Amino acid sequence: MRTSNPFLSRWDSAGDPGRTARAGRPVGATVGGGPAGDYTTNPYAPGADTSLRTGGNAVTMDDVVVRTATTLGTVVLTAVLSWLLLPVDEANVGHSYGLAVGAALVAFVLAMIQSFKRTPAPALILGYAAFEGVFLGVLSSTISTYIAPGVVVQAVLGTFAVSAGVLIAYRMRWIRVTQRFAGFVGAAATGFVLLLLADVLFSAFGAGDGLGFHSGGLGIVFGLVGIVLGAAFLALDFKQVEDAVAYGAPREEAWLAAFGLTTTLVWIYLEVLRVLSLFNSDN
Repeated sequence: MRTSNPFLSRWDSAGDPGRTARAGRPVGATVGGGPAGDYTTNPYAPGADTSLRTGGNAVTMDDVVVRTATTLGTVVLTAVLSWLLLPVDEANVGHSYGLAVGAALVAFVLAMIQSFKRTPAPALILGYAAFEGVFLGVLSSTISTYIAPGVVVQAVLGTFAVSAGVLIAYRMRWIRVTQRFAGFVGAAATGFVLLLLADVLFSAFGAGDGLGFHSGGLGIVFGLVGIVLGAAFLALDFKQVEDAVAYGAPREEAWLAAFGLTTTLVWIYLEVLRVLSLFNSDN
């Protein structure tokens, strides 16, 4: 799975990124016994690949929390403003929806640019958050107005529930994030996205409801699969943060962690919103 995160796949054989540091081994010491392809040295040690080091003080959990709160706060703020300032009544729904689609495209472009950069760019990340918030605000308002009143609050609570569940499972080590796990998640996500693109193409060229992912039981099942994938990506994000702190990554890497957590939480929210909307519309 391609990622701009410089330490996402740098795990030792025991799946514990902080084992080397806590064991008192010298910085940059090799972690023996790992399977081929696992990361075996501290990427920020003296003599390591300098392209992975951007300088500055080492990142802390507080840095990640602050940057993530800033990024998510930007999403929430612009979502609320767009909900209030871009009405979706019959006279304005077309205009508001057009702005939302445009914002989604801009957010996607900014996210792709950041994903292919080796270093974080706070302006890109916050720009992505702002435009993504506009899209989410208009979409949520439209669904709440025309499809399922009250579903947005349920979707927010559902997103918190999924996130809390994954965090508990990760901290209890019920989820073991390994390179094999990351590869499986990446392959599954690729298939998921390809199915979504196929569905869009079938719908665009006159196949009615496309592959059927927008309604009925199949749509609910597809949405549940999306939620599970989002939960798996969230576990990868937690591993990213844990590795960054354990390996002494530069403080700037907190922005990458915030970017990853934000995009994953947006994914989970959209899939939860899809499932709840379909469930409410069928009842």
